[in-house]
Amino acid sequence: MRRKSRILVGIDIGTTKTTAVVGEVTETGIDIIGMGMAPARDQRKGGVVNIDTTVEEIKKAVDDAEHMSGCRINSAYVGISGAHIKGQNSLGIVAVKGREVGEDDVQRAIEASRAIAIPVDREILHTLPQNYVVDGQDGIRDPVGMSAVRLEAKVHIVTSASASIQNVVKSVNRVGLDIDDLVLEQLAGSEAVLSEDEKDLGIAVIDIGGASTGISIFAEGSIRHTATLPVGGVFLTSDIATGLRTPFAEAERIKLKYGCALTSMIPKEETIEVPSVGGREARMVSRQILGRIVEARMDEILNMALKEIVRSGYEDLLAAGLVLTGGASLLPGINEMAEQIFDMPVRRGSPLGVGGLSDVTNSPVFAVAVGLVIYGSQNGPGDSIYRRTGNVFGEFFKTIKKWFLEFF
Repeated sequence: MRRKSRILVGIDIGTTKTTAVVGEVTETGIDIIGMGMAPARDQRKGGVVNIDTTVEEIKKAVDDAEHMSGCRINSAYVGISGAHIKGQNSLGIVAVKGREVGEDDVQRAIEASRAIAIPVDREILHTLPQNYVVDGQDGIRDPVGMSAVRLEAKVHIVTSASASIQNVVKSVNRVGLDIDDLVLEQLAGSEAVLSEDEKDLGIAVIDIGGASTGISIFAEGSIRHTATLPVGGVFLTSDIATGLRTPFAEAERIKLKYGCALTSMIPKEETIEVPSVGGREARMVSRQILGRIVEARMDEILNMALKEIVRSGYEDLLAAGLVLTGGASLLPGINEMAEQIFDMPVRRGSPLGVGGLSDVTNSPVFAVAVGLVIYGSQNGPGDSIYRRTGNVFGEFFKTIKKWFLEFF
């Protein structure tokens, strides 16, 4: 008997690359069956800065993922990030009048929590339930079926700049894809790298991306705080390019090959070859000089994250410690530095609990894209407000073009 399955796609439009991951959701779990990646031609600084080049990158990543998986991709869960993302907690209160709490009451309470004042140029991206209060009894995860007079829903609301959302939606739609949902990238990454036990105990995830660093805090099984810092791995590459007087592309290569977050871990006698600019000859430079540049920037990023976690008021609830993910988390010595700064256990976060091509995607670099697939399997698309309307002819001509290329 053929097992039931469905195909879900996650697209991570990052600062330095665009990644597409195809997952097959079966009765036994999620198998990764395809992936594609396209390097970014423009440094996006946490947002789409050129629609045309972004469309090309998405198309290449999706085409590669289609070829590897053998599946036609029509829609995807798409990640969004950047310093424009804001998170805040809210409370919604409704009357139940002494009867049993139903699903509609829960939805009314969640909807009431969305009645917050936000600027006209922003919109709500997520409303994430934390727990419920029934007649003063706090900490209830599922109030359905309980008798109550008053129901309160504690939620975490994530908002985004409307223009940033529109640019992402426009880029994906121009490739010919529907958007199942837009998902906060650090939320998606957390779905990939955390276990349920860690969420219950209390844990923080620091996703060090290219242009921004996302922070998400979980406690008692639900998300408690999100924040985005306007610094990331691209800033470190820029520091290396300036400090070593080398082209940006070479600085990125040097960072990936020789970078280390703790200078004390680098042998004093070790040297590296650094290409110069303007046609000058390459130079031999002590690797410790590179180490001091990397250490200073990573120390700054992690200390900014520590201040944000302290400001949130949840630093004493992180019994499970800290998880680092994102490309910069691959730097040697980063875990040791974070343990010194945060004074708690630290591990590197790679996607958990997926099969198929998991050996290919078993890296923090793929945490967001794989997490988008996991998020889709748990939440479903529902009635996504980001789906295209009135584009039937565009999809028709895309199909005709694909047939033409295959046969001629």
